[in-house]
Amino acid sequence: MNRAELISEIAELTGQPKTIVSETISTFLHTITGAISKGEKVTLVGFGTFERRNRQARTGRNPRTLAPLRIPSSRVPAFRAGQELKDIVNGNMRQKAYASQTKTSKPAAKAAKKTSKASKGRKR
Repeated sequence: MNRAELISEIAELTGQPKTIVSETISTFLHTITGAISKGEKVTLVGFGTFERRNRQARTGRNPRTLAPLRIPSSRVPAFRAGQELKDIVNGNMRQKAYASQTKTSKPAAKAAKKTSKASKGRKR
């Protein structure tokens, strides 16, 4: 699944416009990236933990010449899956059906919008 497919799937499940979903995902990723770059951990209970790990400098070999070369230390992003995600992927647990947490459904929201537009046109 690529980003566009993810956005379409979330928009369909939530009833939100794709533009809002796209902006939300971009903000979500931006926030996580910023936190990881500062060295903070981002934990989403049941899903997993995003963190920054430090790799030590080491000696490697050039595969062509077999000459040793120094690989400098670096920081890398890492993800550690949570237990619930592991259980679902292994088939030990079933993923719960998505239940929207919004109170109004899309048709009800449209009906409310039409009602408010109609009342704005009346003179009192």
